[in-house]
Amino acid sequence: MKRFVYGVLSWIILVPSIALAQWNVTTLNTTAKLPAGTLRGIITQVMNWFLAIVGIIGIIGFVISGILYFLAAGDEGKMGTAKNAMTYSIIGVVVALMGYVIIQAVNTLLGGTSALF
Repeated sequence: MKRFVYGVLSWIILVPSIALAQWNVTTLNTTAKLPAGTLRGIITQVMNWFLAIVGIIGIIGFVISGILYFLAAGDEGKMGTAKNAMTYSIIGVVVALMGYVIIQAVNTLLGGTSALF
């Protein structure tokens, strides 16, 4: 039974490696539409998208909190809620900007293109 299991496991491991010997990266990228970038570049792009989404949501929250502040009409409770929303929106935009700066700094440092960023 052990020989059978070892034989099946060996077959599972070796057959894909034989097929990989015929792998052509140029043909695969044109037919499968796979990204041609490096892992670091792909991660950087994904993080930039996330930070852009966070920034847009922060700005929308800032606008909504401004509208809530104007619509409060002197009610202290509503004005306090609007001020808290505005504070959190500003914090969100600052975090998004700091995240972008950190990503660019790490990308520059890992890329080895310059000692300064």
